[in-house]
Amino acid sequence: MMATGFVLKPAQFFEACQASVGEYFTLRPSPGRVLVVTSDPEAVRAVFTGDPAKLLAGRANAILAPLVGSRSVLLLDGAEHLRERRRLLAPFHGERLQRTRRAIAEIARWHIAGWPRGRRFPALESMQAITLEVIMRVVFGVEDQRRRERLARALRRQLDLLSSRAATLGLSLTAGPAGPGRGGLWELLFGARRQADRLIYEQLELRRRGHGASADVLGWLLDARDERGRPPTDEQLRDQLMTLLVAGHETTATALAWTLERLTRERDVLERLYADPSDERYIDAVVREALRLRPVLPAVARQLACPMRFGPWLLPAGVQIAPSIYLLHRRADLYPEPQRFLPERFLERPPGTYEWIPFGGGVRRCLGASFALLEMRTVLAEVVRSVRLLPARAGAERVRRRGITFAPARGGLIAVR
Repeated sequence: MMATGFVLKPAQFFEACQASVGEYFTLRPSPGRVLVVTSDPEAVRAVFTGDPAKLLAGRANAILAPLVGSRSVLLLDGAEHLRERRRLLAPFHGERLQRTRRAIAEIARWHIAGWPRGRRFPALESMQAITLEVIMRVVFGVEDQRRRERLARALRRQLDLLSSRAATLGLSLTAGPAGPGRGGLWELLFGARRQADRLIYEQLELRRRGHGASADVLGWLLDARDERGRPPTDEQLRDQLMTLLVAGHETTATALAWTLERLTRERDVLERLYADPSDERYIDAVVREALRLRPVLPAVARQLACPMRFGPWLLPAGVQIAPSIYLLHRRADLYPEPQRFLPERFLERPPGTYEWIPFGGGVRRCLGASFALLEMRTVLAEVVRSVRLLPARAGAERVRRRGITFAPARGGLIAVR
């Protein structure tokens, strides 16, 4: 019953658990996995500031291994995680990050120009196309269009296999505490991975032979060396590229779809955006409020390496503590009128570090957070400059589980002129 409720009606399920039990409740999402979910701000702070040797994020992310690979920074803990994290963070800061803005804007303009006028369509599909092309060009550095399309199709096939509710439920029920299980769905996923891996390794070989520019993220990773002067292996590169794909494509596309879905229901916010499309502070506030009210990930998890106390509870080793992004962002003591979409919150009284956590926090905060925010601001600015979003007639879209994400149930239906 628990797994079915979490997959079919995830937002209502979380809210019902909190309403009936309180700030801490226990879930068993798959065999052998015990998850203690909390929206207690003090527990959230304790998780993100605690000793990472006792709070193991890599162990808690084991379910992602079939997609991102065992060498992914998401699955590593300790010194190995910090080493890989430092390697991946460098291309996503400072001047390197800002140089990608022009490419993102160009890609967004091209896709927006092809939007139908005057009839509703799902924003999520277009946002997926935009963010996937950004990843292909800015991260993977695939310059040849045909090769880019082949790789994009193979990567999307993997993600689409995880997107349906039936697949999500089936995979979660057959997974073990250490990761993937067996069966037809898993075989389909592994087959799609092998096809995508072949194309990724072809791209790595081309780049090692000097084909393509070196200004993209892959170029940076190819040139990186560890403390012994060794270059990364192809397996390490493949796993980190897939990590960046998972962290920077589907999640950002879903966040953008939610942002547009919300805006069509907020006339005052829309009018302020169109009154001054160059107001970057307000665009940033809109993006942040969308990530507050409709976070893409419901929670983050840490596996306890030893018994630890959170609030009134002493949790044993092996249990996973999971700060709920979704529930924390709806606390009335942190966000007055929490159900309202009010970007002004982020202009008048920005929340504390551990009160707004769409990207997690601490040493495990999403390493692509700055890139995702830049991409969301840039795409939203291009939408405002290019088209007029029309007010929605129907009620707000419900939350639907799509793989690991909380997505709009109808794909974020919008209409423009």
